[in-house]
Amino acid sequence: MRNRFILFILLFSLNSFSQNKLDVFFDFNSDFPNEESRIRVDKWMMEHNNLEITKIYGYCDTVDDSKYNRELAMRRAYTMLTYFKKENFPVADSVAIKSFGKDFKFSKNQDENRKVEVFYDIIKEKKPFAKPKFDIDFIPSAEVVREEILSLEAKFKKAKVGDLIRINNISFYLNSEKVREESQPLLEQLYMIMTMYPTLIIQINGHICCNPNPNETSLSYRRALTILRFLEKRGIKVNRLAYKGYGSNDPIYEVPEKNEQEKAANRRVEILIVTKR
Repeated sequence: MRNRFILFILLFSLNSFSQNKLDVFFDFNSDFPNEESRIRVDKWMMEHNNLEITKIYGYCDTVDDSKYNRELAMRRAYTMLTYFKKENFPVADSVAIKSFGKDFKFSKNQDENRKVEVFYDIIKEKKPFAKPKFDIDFIPSAEVVREEILSLEAKFKKAKVGDLIRINNISFYLNSEKVREESQPLLEQLYMIMTMYPTLIIQINGHICCNPNPNETSLSYRRALTILRFLEKRGIKVNRLAYKGYGSNDPIYEVPEKNEQEKAANRRVEILIVTKR
């Protein structure tokens, strides 16, 4: 009887100190969850509407120095915080955000170190929650980018005033106007084209997917402006550049999209030829 009582006390103590936790994993040097984790997070959010997130901790592998790893770990944590808030998933007002560079117990499997831990409490009141939509911009392969680079000059050469030239593979980080490294060569090619045609005046049009609210255009404006600023910094005069954000107001496919291919097509940058001589 005494042994059973001791066992009960031990189990009660363990349960008292255990915490509810979801692990989200990332690829090497990325602050965006890998595909498997994105699917798991969305499924978890749909199945749990009686939670409140209390802590989000970001981690890195052992590669690079502690300062860089801590910064990357923090970006990972804020990526998840941004996503939960964007989807109106319950997050405590006093949610704790922390990052760990090399100051934690590492796993021998480096993949397990590139993660975010999401801690949560169970709450009695269930809150209504809509199906989540990760703003996953298509991450193009190097081969896809090379093919588009080769075709881009030909498109501009044939274009007339009023034509729209679609650039499909300029990809951005989650809910951000920061261009992914994979897409940088396309911006360089656009810059080269602007130097090849010194009288060319363009308008950069930004589009997003998935969001049916016609008033939410700020992200598409910021993304278009990012491209304008890139060209301006490289020496293209600002009087040759204009920009506009359409949000989801001018989709190729009707919103909500039916699949990832339609979403990728709606997430795009288009160049309007304003003047060409």
